[in-house]
Amino acid sequence: MKIDIKATNLKLTPSIITYINNKIGGLEKFINVKDSGEGTSAVEAFVEIARTTKHHRHGDVFKAEINLKIKGEILRVDVKDWDVRVAIDQAKDLMERKLTEGKDKMQTKSKKGARILKRLMSLSPSAWFNKEK
Repeated sequence: MKIDIKATNLKLTPSIITYINNKIGGLEKFINVKDSGEGTSAVEAFVEIARTTKHHRHGDVFKAEINLKIKGEILRVDVKDWDVRVAIDQAKDLMERKLTEGKDKMQTKSKKGARILKRLMSLSPSAWFNKEK
């Protein structure tokens, strides 16, 4: 997974960079995409860390935004919080939830298709087009 980090109105320290890489890199276990052989990654994560205002000291001051690009599909999470690390944690948790929901949805659709196929295989070909009441 390729991770691009951008900071707006905030100085990126090496500790914040390693923290982001560890947290966002942990999302890789929820993604079932193999890297292509050309050296380019099939999954890209764009992380933006920002300080929303320069004059406030209390309240939701920091913003963490994660854009995850998987096979042309983009998943986006945006979180505001009082601390940079807390915002990153919450954004990671929301992205993890989105990834697992998408995976569950795909499994449900494939099971539903298998049930329909099984029912059609058990019917005679002349009964396929007759509607059931």
